[in-house]
Amino acid sequence: MAESTSPVRLVVFDLDGTIVDSLAHIARAIVQASEVVGISPPADHAIPRVIGLSLEVAIATLFPGHGSDVHVEIDRVYRKIFAEWRAKPGHVEPLFAGSVEAIDALEGAGFILGIATGKARRGVDFLLDHHRLGGRFVTIQTPDIAPGKPDPVMLYQAMSAAGAVPDNTVMIGDTVYDIGMARAAGTKALGVSWGNHQADELRQSGAHMVVDRMDQVLQAVHDLTRSSNA
Repeated sequence: MAESTSPVRLVVFDLDGTIVDSLAHIARAIVQASEVVGISPPADHAIPRVIGLSLEVAIATLFPGHGSDVHVEIDRVYRKIFAEWRAKPGHVEPLFAGSVEAIDALEGAGFILGIATGKARRGVDFLLDHHRLGGRFVTIQTPDIAPGKPDPVMLYQAMSAAGAVPDNTVMIGDTVYDIGMARAAGTKALGVSWGNHQADELRQSGAHMVVDRMDQVLQAVHDLTRSSNA
């Protein structure tokens, strides 16, 4: 393959399950929201399966036996619960160990960084501010401004904003939705094994590589972008 005419090398991170260790918070909010609405919560094993989707799609998937009016109310209560949690001193949505170091290393190696997530923009802004990561990402794509994963529009918009092309872009995520979005957009797909979907699932859905530790991310991104331009 000929070398790309774009010198920009873009790395786009998912958040929940990739950078943010959020499963416990999300599961607790889903259960509380269903209790407030007065319906049975989903099975514990079902919740990790929908993380990464837009909230609207995730709720419809978790509560298939209920109508859109119930889904809308669960959505409203879920968002209210998170807003109340985030307003309390001491609320923490923790990063996975090594996340900041991986971001630092990628920036130091000359990569431009972005985000593509199923999390709403309000939640993204809170998280980045809380962890002092504001300004580190040149493009932030959320379901507020684009269709949710695995639709490729978020990645198309991220590449357009950064001036990057698919050959020089790597999507990093923990779910098959991240991998599907990357493959649909023509970018490289780097899976991480510590999130909500299993490594074998990520490979089967088309991940070009899967890493088991955050300190492996930089080398994997180097390898993927070099292979694109070889």
